[in-house]
Amino acid sequence: MTGLTIPYADGTLADVGTSLLAALGVPDEIDRFGIGSTARACVFLVDGLGWMQLQRHADVAPFLASLVSRPIPAGFPATTVASLSSLGTGLATGEHGLTGYTSYVDEVDAVVNWLAWRSVGAGDDLRDRLVPEVVQPRPTVWERAAAAGVATSICTFDNFAGSGLTRAVLRGGRWGGTLAEGDAVARAVEASSLGFRSLVYVYVSALDLVGHMRGPDTESWREQLAVVDRLAERLAAGLPPETTLVVTADHGMVLVPEDAKVDADTVPQLRDGVVALAGEPRARYVHCVAGAAADVAAAWTSVLGDGWWVGSRDEAVDAGLFGPSVSPAAARRIGDVVAVSLGPAGVVERRRLPRLAAMPGQHGSVTDEELLVPLLVSRRDG
Repeated sequence: MTGLTIPYADGTLADVGTSLLAALGVPDEIDRFGIGSTARACVFLVDGLGWMQLQRHADVAPFLASLVSRPIPAGFPATTVASLSSLGTGLATGEHGLTGYTSYVDEVDAVVNWLAWRSVGAGDDLRDRLVPEVVQPRPTVWERAAAAGVATSICTFDNFAGSGLTRAVLRGGRWGGTLAEGDAVARAVEASSLGFRSLVYVYVSALDLVGHMRGPDTESWREQLAVVDRLAERLAAGLPPETTLVVTADHGMVLVPEDAKVDADTVPQLRDGVVALAGEPRARYVHCVAGAAADVAAAWTSVLGDGWWVGSRDEAVDAGLFGPSVSPAAARRIGDVVAVSLGPAGVVERRRLPRLAAMPGQHGSVTDEELLVPLLVSRRDG
């Protein structure tokens, strides 16, 4: 990628699910990636598996490296909430409106952690006030598949059942809760044999956890990648005939050294005129006091320096960061000022969010390391 340009028109993670729907024969869907006709499809989503990292460490992932592959952009921000929402709806962030790890939501006057569907700080469960099916009302990929008669299964962690994010973007089809990575493979294989046509979503997250806590490209990360490779190989071998397996991810990751972290809790210039700070360390949304946006943007530019792009909401939207269109609800959640790290830095909140601030592995921005994810395809002929 160059600058802030994301080539949505060429196909992103949002087009993976819709391409598989078209391949399964669901009407009015577009196979943007040329997957071709298939009786069954399985999407294996590996949280945190960036394209660039996979290329560097192909030696420990021989099965994944052997598959037909190409890099695709996850979309912006390159983070789990936005990416899973794009995969699950076929929409870019500007349309589905789940704009990052956290968003300031004016309806509840709080910064909302979408993974937990709770307010940051107070920790209030917001599912009754921000009803997930209302926050994201568009039919999901999984609902569209089920409505077309495709046996559709969602194989992800049992404790995600009924969560706000599950209800918003993973609703539809049969719930196939999983206990661990091996169980996920077994459940996905079983679900893939259901019906005359099937679509299975299966998710694993340990690679992302290791990347966050140990750092990407570390020996710990490489060992976990080897585990993922073996899981993918086992999954591919177990799937029934006439099944297409697609392996993809929600984002990559970069190392953010401690001395490259700017603490918004201790730098007054980053709080002056600010009502709420949302997003994540490498892709910040700054909500400002009325009339203060220009001064806030100037202060953030001065503090952060040349390694950041800092601009207004309109500038970020006009640059196409959020896709071809932006809904009014999404626009309100973007913030008055947007700050995007183009180098190794991040804006953290050590007092408010100490665990997130301490992580060496971070993501969310537009660098190739974070934005590009693999689209890997394996076919089992009949």
